[in-house]
Amino acid sequence: MSGMPRFVYEEEHEMFRTSVRKFLETEAAPYHAQWEKDGHVDRQLWIKAGEQGFLSPTVGEEYGGVGADFRYNAIVDEEIGRSGLTGIGWGLHSDIAVPYIVRYGNEAQKEKYLPKCVTGEIITAIAMTEPGAGSDLQGIKTTAVKDGDDYILNGSKTFITNGQLSDLVIVVAKTDPAAGAKGTSLFLVETGTPGFTKGRNLEKVGMKAQDTSELFFQDVRISKEQLLGEEGMGFVYLMQDLPQLHARPRGIILLARDPHGTPVGCGMTHPLDDTSVEVKRVFVDPAARGTGLGKTLCLALIDQARADGYARVLLDTSRSLPAAGPLYLALGFAERGPYQPIPDSALPHLRFFEFTL
Repeated sequence: MSGMPRFVYEEEHEMFRTSVRKFLETEAAPYHAQWEKDGHVDRQLWIKAGEQGFLSPTVGEEYGGVGADFRYNAIVDEEIGRSGLTGIGWGLHSDIAVPYIVRYGNEAQKEKYLPKCVTGEIITAIAMTEPGAGSDLQGIKTTAVKDGDDYILNGSKTFITNGQLSDLVIVVAKTDPAAGAKGTSLFLVETGTPGFTKGRNLEKVGMKAQDTSELFFQDVRISKEQLLGEEGMGFVYLMQDLPQLHARPRGIILLARDPHGTPVGCGMTHPLDDTSVEVKRVFVDPAARGTGLGKTLCLALIDQARADGYARVLLDTSRSLPAAGPLYLALGFAERGPYQPIPDSALPHLRFFEFTL
């Protein structure tokens, strides 16, 4: 973005950003309002994105990718957020689900799935959240009981991003309920497998164009070849790799007041408003990673912003990139109304502050 000093990206990254931005402006923005009515984006958007190399850019060349670094993923996420295109689920696909296959899949699984994940022919989802357990991974009830060379999968999931459009779902299930976290495993389940059904496309307050679904598994027989990684290692895999979810550029935390003056807060993704905005940029030294200092500072700034009467607090964290990743905290008052991307002409007028922890 012009006007915003960036020290993480190089010239080739910015060229890639320009391509992503132009693509979104022509292939997504004009149709997003209709997609919000439909409850999902057009599947053809995924195919077009795959043709441009925007899906799973970190996948190696041997599986049809380009073997790029994670900064390319971050740029795609940033541009989607900048444009306010909340229905596009590429981040879940490229940043979270596909990397599990890359890291833990066997050669047969990689050869079967990764090339189509890159082209957009396969859309992925990851099924963790359950109606009774939420996102408490140790409390999940879905089971996968071994039966000869197969597993029998039973259970249900909810609030699954990309659920309706998904072709391949990474399902978190208990293979040994008595073993606690050590009894959790991951399975690759294809859409169309007998007993696997998709429920409602859930209605949400925001992000209406992003399909979010219920998934049901009733006596779903899957081969042991669909086990992702080792049996009983699912919880460990999730704990090792879910931090990448928080490493992605996150969008904003929205703080406002309802007509009665009650504070309202919710996590969303949309671009900055073209209004008076103060941006605080935090660089976290790699040695300080995992200390919680960055999070503590951001929370302190959010608390101060609320005390000062800001209507919105906009938070963008891109902490996972190589070297010292930046944290952005934008504090600004914004009028209610439709959200628009922040224009380049306004960027030079924003005030920037830098901190080093």
